[in-house]
Order: sequence, then C-alpha cells, then structure tokens
Amino acid sequence: MICLFDVFLFLIIIVLLWIVLVLIAFRKEIAAVFERDPAARSYLEVVLLYSGLHAIVIHRISHALFKVKIPLVPRFLSQLGRFLTGIEIHPGAEIGEGLFIDHGMGVVIGETSVVGKNVTLYQGVTLGGTGKEKGKRHPNIADNVVIGTGAKILGNITIGENSYIGANAVVVKDVPPDSTVVGVPGRITKQDGKKMETTLDHIHVLDPIKQSLEELEARLSELEKKVK
Repeated sequence: MICLFDVFLFLIIIVLLWIVLVLIAFRKEIAAVFERDPAARSYLEVVLLYSGLHAIVIHRISHALFKVKIPLVPRFLSQLGRFLTGIEIHPGAEIGEGLFIDHGMGVVIGETSVVGKNVTLYQGVTLGGTGKEKGKRHPNIADNVVIGTGAKILGNITIGENSYIGANAVVVKDVPPDSTVVGVPGRITKQDGKKMETTLDHIHVLDPIKQSLEELEARLSELEKKVK
C-alpha cells in the first residue's frame, strides 16, 4: 500500500528532476531573467516560481511534439501551460533563445509567430493574427526587441531588431530596425537618435505627435520673431 511518505518522496524527486532539467537546458533563459529582472534573487526562486520560464519550458516540449505532427498532445500541453502560467503560446510558434517574459499574465503568442533571440515581452502582450486567412498570419519579432505592457503586434509583419514597442501600442505595419513605436495605431518615433535600452523605460518614451507639435510651435515662434 502506498503511504504518504512514498508520495512525498516521489514529489521531491520530480521537483529535483525539474530543477536539474531547467538549469541544464534553459541556461540562456535563466541568464535573461537575472539580466533583465532586478527582483530575481536566486536560481532556485527563478526555476520554481517564474511563470514566464515555466511557459517557455512547456512550449519547448509542445513545439517539439508539434513539429513531428503528434496530434492533440501539443495543444493539450499548450492549454496546460496557459492554465498554470496565464501565458498562452501556440505549439506552432517558433521561439528563439533568451526570451524573457516578465509578469506574463495575459501574454498570447499565435501559431505562426516567429520570435528571435533575446526578446523581452511584458504583461498582456499579444502577437496575434488578423482575419481568418490560413498560412503565415502572425508577426516576426527580430532579435533584441522589447515589447511593452499591453502592446498588440497584429498580422504578418516584421519588427526589426533592437526595436522597442511602447506600452499599449497597436502595431499593424512593419517596423524597421532600431526603432521606437508608440501609440494607437503605432507610430515610429526617435529617441534622440539612440537605440532604446532593454531596461524598458516606460516613462521617457517620446510621442511623435507631441514632437511634431513642439517643432511646429518652435517654427511659429521663429516666424513671429522675424515678423516683429
């Protein structure tokens, strides 16, 4: 007869195997957590308690099964991951190394999405499709892109490398590399000609409309001075 001690021992073994597996197979993802999240305290905390890392681990398994065309199981694992973490990643999505999902509740990554290396996603990000067309219908996210809280990237578009998508932006067109995008719909703005840091400064993102109005006001002031 199985006793409580045997069950407890089995659970301990499962947890230890999980820790070893994640530490070995997901070194870059763990490194990304420590690099981009100042709240990370220890390897044990990250491996056991970070839902973004858990979602990536589950996706890697479901994606491998999806590629060899095993029916039902990949989607089941995807939904299990959604239930456990609040993050939904379709098993068909291609995810590069070093992905960091911070406070990931509500993140959705669609079937034909392609996510590059060292990408950062924050809470509520959607990489979604538009319409009901078949085939490639989700975005391509290049390397080193940061996508802020609540941003929506929709359709078969490409976000260029080193770009930054501001919080709650809605992007429906291609974005060139080293760009900053804010607003609804998303508009490209410059950050003093410099690439945004991956620390994701939500406060100091420039609004292109505000920039244009300020430039127009400055020109009007110059014209008024000349008239006087």
